[in-house]
Amino acid sequence: MSPLRWGVVTAGTVVHDFVCAISTLPECDHKVVAVAASGRDSVQKFAELHGIPSFYVGFEALAKNPHIDIVYIGAVNSVHYEVAMKMLEAGKHVLCEKPLCVNEGQSKALLNYARERKLFCMEAIWSRFFPSYNHVRERIRKGDLGNVKEIIAELGSPASKMERNRIRQLGGGSVFEKGFNNIQLALWAFQEAPDKIVVNKCIQNADNDYTETNVDLHFPSGGVAKFKTSAVKELSNVAVITGSKGSIKLHEFCCPIELTDIDGTVRFYPLPSSNVECIMKNSVGLRFEAEECRKRILAGDSESQVVTHANSLAIARVQDAIRKRLGIETAEDYTFKS
Repeated sequence: MSPLRWGVVTAGTVVHDFVCAISTLPECDHKVVAVAASGRDSVQKFAELHGIPSFYVGFEALAKNPHIDIVYIGAVNSVHYEVAMKMLEAGKHVLCEKPLCVNEGQSKALLNYARERKLFCMEAIWSRFFPSYNHVRERIRKGDLGNVKEIIAELGSPASKMERNRIRQLGGGSVFEKGFNNIQLALWAFQEAPDKIVVNKCIQNADNDYTETNVDLHFPSGGVAKFKTSAVKELSNVAVITGSKGSIKLHEFCCPIELTDIDGTVRFYPLPSSNVECIMKNSVGLRFEAEECRKRILAGDSESQVVTHANSLAIARVQDAIRKRLGIETAEDYTFKS
């Protein structure tokens, strides 16, 4: 059986780590065959570093390559829709970094088009494919936690040197980039959408970008998720999921290889080493979402049941609601209606 042939868009940090993660999977299953970025020098060096046979200046040329099955998009958030649509138009499956698009309307348009083309399209919520998440999901399914009552999570790290994480116009900041991870965890654990959103705190920097936010999500079941995000300082990056029978703590909950179980046992899920060293923490864990893509494409599925299209739209809807409360608007809010 032929390997799944990957093209990757941009030659930045997250794409570097994604390609490193792919290198830990069997070559008979996955192969990165092309990379595209805006700068010739950077994309050529990237291709040489990772042993990628083809490189392009600009993503349009990559879209025309007939030897690519799926494209991983790690560009800045504000261009996700444009790049993903171009790849779908070219008949390629898509794995797009989170957040999928700038708002719910844009995400809906993209996912509808993918379904029309009968192509696989998934938002890259890598957290959900870690073994730690699988363990928590099984605990919840079996009733070991009882009814989920509360989630307390905080995620923060200085992002001043990473434009995609910092600048709101590129889809960055504590609402778009950091806050996404807290929202997806809450909706994943409660398995429902919130019916009340309370913004308790928000701090702006000199560029009027929201760098810190504290938000509570209240759910119809009576549960609540309380989260804190910061794009300027380091936080614990821990999430505690509490049910009527106990709690589980996810350490580095965006990419957890360690958890403290309901009985106090610390469980560790080590990751393999990549050929080229990753830049971000636990990034070899990106391998799990890549393998999910391969399995779903082989099965002829248009979406994953771990990150469904409905999941992506629900998360976008919550982000839109938080932005509205903070008075944040984007041009896409006027051109893409939910």
